[in-house]
Amino acid sequence: MSISLRDQLLKAGLVNQKQAKQVSKDKQKQQRLAHKGQIELDDSQQRAAQEAMAEKVKRDQELNRQQQEKAEAKARVAQIKQLIEATRLPKLTTEDYYNFVDDKKVKRLSVNTLMRNKLSNGSLAIVHHAGGYEVIPREAALKIQERDPQRIVQLNVKTEEVAAEDDPYAAYQIPDDLMW
Repeated sequence: MSISLRDQLLKAGLVNQKQAKQVSKDKQKQQRLAHKGQIELDDSQQRAAQEAMAEKVKRDQELNRQQQEKAEAKARVAQIKQLIEATRLPKLTTEDYYNFVDDKKVKRLSVNTLMRNKLSNGSLAIVHHAGGYEVIPREAALKIQERDPQRIVQLNVKTEEVAAEDDPYAAYQIPDDLMW
């Protein structure tokens, strides 16, 4: 059998027993440190994998949140469309028009006298729908306003005709719908 280098050096007398043990301890220590260094490398790889996984989870959550917001927005649009189509008043072809402002432009809508009065006192509202305008009841307009305030073109404040007891002109009715 072959004799190890350590045994050969001991036999030749070049090193003593104490030096041989010291070299042996140093070698074991280096192996142990190398092994621990490998464990630290594995730990850093594992940490990097965990960070990548956490980042992926965060990215997935953000994508899910965006998709959920899109779905909610789509549902709101569908609800608004359904509300308008279910509650809109039929379009009229009369010579009487109701003028209103939309986007700094004066628009007009064909109405009858009853619709004009209800639009004026806030019982009816005008909303955007399918590139045009629709007249709907106040309750539906308030629901639409909760979901998308930009769809409401005109919604007057509801007024109650209550005559004050102290008003000296209570007997005189002032018309607010004069046609000029």
